Amino acid sequence: MSFLKDLVKATGNEYANVVSDGIEAGDVDGFVDTGSYIFNALLSGSLYGGLPENKITAIAGESATGKTFFALGICKRFLEDNPDAAVMYFESESAITTQMIEERGIDPNRIVIVPVVTAQEFRTQTIKVIDRYLETDESKRPKMMFVLDSLGMLSTTKEIEDTAEGKETRDMTRAQILKGAFRVLTLKLGRAKVPMIVTNHTYDSIGSLFPTKEMGGGSGLKYAASSIVFLSKRKEKDGKDVVGNIIHCKNAKSRLTIENKIVDTKLMYDSGLDRYYGLLELGLKYGVFKQKSTRIELPDGTTQFGKTINNNPEKYFTPEIMQQLEDAAGKEFKYGGAVEFDKETGEITDEEYTDKS
Repeated sequence: MSFLKDLVKATGNEYANVVSDGIEAGDVDGFVDTGSYIFNALLSGSLYGGLPENKITAIAGESATGKTFFALGICKRFLEDNPDAAVMYFESESAITTQMIEERGIDPNRIVIVPVVTAQEFRTQTIKVIDRYLETDESKRPKMMFVLDSLGMLSTTKEIEDTAEGKETRDMTRAQILKGAFRVLTLKLGRAKVPMIVTNHTYDSIGSLFPTKEMGGGSGLKYAASSIVFLSKRKEKDGKDVVGNIIHCKNAKSRLTIENKIVDTKLMYDSGLDRYYGLLELGLKYGVFKQKSTRIELPDGTTQFGKTINNNPEKYFTPEIMQQLEDAAGKEFKYGGAVEFDKETGEITDEEYTDKS
């Protein structure tokens, strides 16, 4: 073992390590709660998981599918769960305002908006920030999250210069610049245990029997992201008023859970992600609840309308039922079954998942 450690030192690679000591930029030790139990399960295999705390998660969709709402909702939850934490929000759409932050209940003193126009600015500024963060004594570092909203709107220095000169040529180096940025960020974020959310646009890829969704911006994010979730939506109404959206979330890529699973979440304009929405469907699939005509039979034998259950989740989703749903989530989303989590900290307690003994 000492011989291997000598070889590790000889590489001069700060990220190299013997696997039994842990892979510093690779192992997932904990998760960031997204604010939605079913979305947590889609990403991690547990209702009490969420975003990997040291990986890149991409949220992609067509215009107006709620990508920014999702990102801001997760930021809000992250700051509420971590009173000393902060968010660096790299914003390329000039869409975020002070009013928007305050209306969504996000602490404006702990979120930094960093306008970025070009891929070069994003690359330089994110790497500078993460390097400064890593230079800080680990015991004094607050928890931090990065957001890029959105990748699809980033231009390049050459595109801006060409536009100023009246040229309409496309800069073919953009994808390479972004790929290089994500290649470096993946390692640094892993080492610093900083999660990153990247929103992006999608388009229909024609060429097969059935059109498929693809992300813009080249392959850099596709390879760097631990998870890629595609969003689509339908409107949620209260009478004639549109009060939010039902968001269909498809796990198009995942290194932690089964790919191509789809869940529905509810994103309300006034309160953000509905924490319990989607659990009823999971419970019905795994026999926690039973469909009885137009009503739902609960484990105690009583029946209730599904809408009533969803409108009063804390009454009907008891600790006993939540445990059954947690077991179901492991079976539904996780390769090989459930993974054990500490519900308070979000840390993994299952030794088989990241064994560092």
